Amino acid sequence: MVSVNATGSDDLRTAEAEYRAWSEARRAAVTGPHGALALVLTHWSEPGAAPVPEDVAREGHPDTALFSRLERADIDTGLPQQGYRIWRQDSPAATAFEDIERYAYDPAWVIDGRFELVDEDRVVPFEHIRDAGATRSLPVSGDLVFELEGTEYRLAAFDTVSGGTAKLQLVFGDRTNGSETYGAGRFLFLDRPAVGREAGERTTPVTVDFNRATVPPCGFSSQMNCPLPPAQNRLPFPVRAGEKRVRFADGFSL
Repeated sequence: MVSVNATGSDDLRTAEAEYRAWSEARRAAVTGPHGALALVLTHWSEPGAAPVPEDVAREGHPDTALFSRLERADIDTGLPQQGYRIWRQDSPAATAFEDIERYAYDPAWVIDGRFELVDEDRVVPFEHIRDAGATRSLPVSGDLVFELEGTEYRLAAFDTVSGGTAKLQLVFGDRTNGSETYGAGRFLFLDRPAVGREAGERTTPVTVDFNRATVPPCGFSSQMNCPLPPAQNRLPFPVRAGEKRVRFADGFSL
């Protein structure tokens, strides 16, 4: 792989230090009280039914367990569906967790690209890991477009919010999945570019840094329901950058 962004030695050391800091922050997040490793239960009520009372949901769990509520549209009926989650830092996954395996930082995978708005609001059907092949439509306001070794790639990234900040979430697959990296694909989050049709803007430059690719939450907990890469987001080459997979103690599996 030829480096896309040439980097001087000082810049490279800075980038590597930032990557280490990011990796440490990721570990702290997944091992935290609301980290994916702590999730032991996701429960959904029947469509249209009232939410389960918190005291009922907490039965059988210690007082230290955390409780949070969820809401979504039922995939079959479209009716509102109430859910909840239980988080425990003494979960089997948290106890067995050892590390997130990752590639060394590689400036070749910091790629200059662009974000292109689509002509109108668009949704893309994403299959989710716990939906038995059914799909949920997610809003895709534009595409991430980049060129690598003379070929242009166009990937659908959907709109989301993380930490109160508008983001683009890329769910992608590549030739490392299942052999070197998590089998179901990986995630990549970018700040949502400040472009809008009302200003007549159509594209804006973005940097796609695959060193920030992450194992999805479903790689840490079987109670997570992660979107899978749609066909247009399955890259025909290996992306040896970012997180690879979660390493648990011998004998443990989700």
